[in-house]
Amino acid sequence: MTRHDLKVYDTVLETVGWTPLIRLNRVTKGIATPVFGKAEFFNPGGSVKDRIGLPIIEAAERDGSLKPGGTIVEGTSGNTGVGLAIAAVLKGYKCIFTMPDKMSQEKVRLLKAFGAEVIITPTAVPPDHPDSYTMMAKRIAAETPNAILANQFYNQANPDAHYATTGPELWEQTEGKITHFVGGAGTGGTLTGVGRYLKSKNPKIQIVGADPTGSILTEYWRSQGTSKPEGAPYKVEGIGQDKIPGTLDMSLIDEFQTVSDRDAFAMARRLTREEGLFVGGSAGLIAHAALNVARRVNDPNALVVTILCDTGERYLSKVYNDEWLRENQMLEPERVTLSQLVEGKQDGAPGTVVGVAPTATVRQAMRMMSLHNVSQLPVMEGANCVGSVSESALSAKALDEVKLLDKPVSDAMDSPFPVVGADQPLDAVVKLLSKSNPAVLVRHDAQIVGIVTRSDMLHHLMAR
Repeated sequence: MTRHDLKVYDTVLETVGWTPLIRLNRVTKGIATPVFGKAEFFNPGGSVKDRIGLPIIEAAERDGSLKPGGTIVEGTSGNTGVGLAIAAVLKGYKCIFTMPDKMSQEKVRLLKAFGAEVIITPTAVPPDHPDSYTMMAKRIAAETPNAILANQFYNQANPDAHYATTGPELWEQTEGKITHFVGGAGTGGTLTGVGRYLKSKNPKIQIVGADPTGSILTEYWRSQGTSKPEGAPYKVEGIGQDKIPGTLDMSLIDEFQTVSDRDAFAMARRLTREEGLFVGGSAGLIAHAALNVARRVNDPNALVVTILCDTGERYLSKVYNDEWLRENQMLEPERVTLSQLVEGKQDGAPGTVVGVAPTATVRQAMRMMSLHNVSQLPVMEGANCVGSVSESALSAKALDEVKLLDKPVSDAMDSPFPVVGADQPLDAVVKLLSKSNPAVLVRHDAQIVGIVTRSDMLHHLMAR
């Protein structure tokens, strides 16, 4: 590969492209087929969309539609806007971008940092609705003097840019050994441009589209355009569609795979934590599909290449935010054991379970509950729980029979609390707790080390 980093560049735009191709080593464990990632987050704007910003602007300049001092309008999920904004800054154009409200705040702030105006539109509207981000961009472009619509979904400068740059880079970087290219389709420009170039060099190369569950592209491709499937909401940003882009050439695609949001985000986090590649959710989605392909091919002489679309810095509030993932049911709850809950109650120090002997009087048991501010006690005989008492039950019985106060607890106790191993997860214990069974005892190495009540469990769940 040419060492472009040895030259001095006139502008940042000259640094777009020739991104590294990096072998994935850890997430591919057990897979015979090598998988390489094209690290597009090395582009100056942090994504593969940097490749199309300048070509779209220059095409508009050549055909005369974009004049000095003009305005560039586009509906974007964020990254195309950045690519356009960088080029517009250096060429003296203004930018107005519309974005769906599901996009991360990092993207909105980034576009504004380049001086662009950003208009947020609702996600939950049909693609032809006046308030959709693409329709609003068209309207703004038509109503703004000396403005053009970048029109990335139908502008052939988009796939042409990938035919001219991304495709040749992959061919040269793999020395022509690439057998499978896996990419996502937002506009379809990357799949189309790269696919067109690679198949011109070797028609046997397989082009695989990776699509979010909920996008219509996979079903449309499988039906060969005979059906108009209905889309469904999904969380991953930048790829997938509820319409068919004009820049996507379906005839080039040999296979489509759908990937869930959960799998996409999980793989993005794995790439970051296991490979040191800090990427967004779309890269995780495409990499997940690429590993499926590599696993199926199972050939050390094959070579699968996946696009690592953009940087994870755009998704710190989402993909890399555990709370956001939990709220959207895309992260498994943290496995907390009974021993951890007991230690938390005792501030990490081992404690002694407050209990009462069966020979103690009911009066003593009630005073002990009052002293320790608890509403129930285990009745302990040595290390064994032989019964239980509660403040409410003893109070009711004592009011009916005052003499009970001086009788042994064994005369008034209820069933013993269940005893559960300290390594058991909390979720497995919830079903044991009920109105008639308000607590469980926690055992470690044949010793009772703590008690977990319904109240303890409720407080924990509320905190989580």
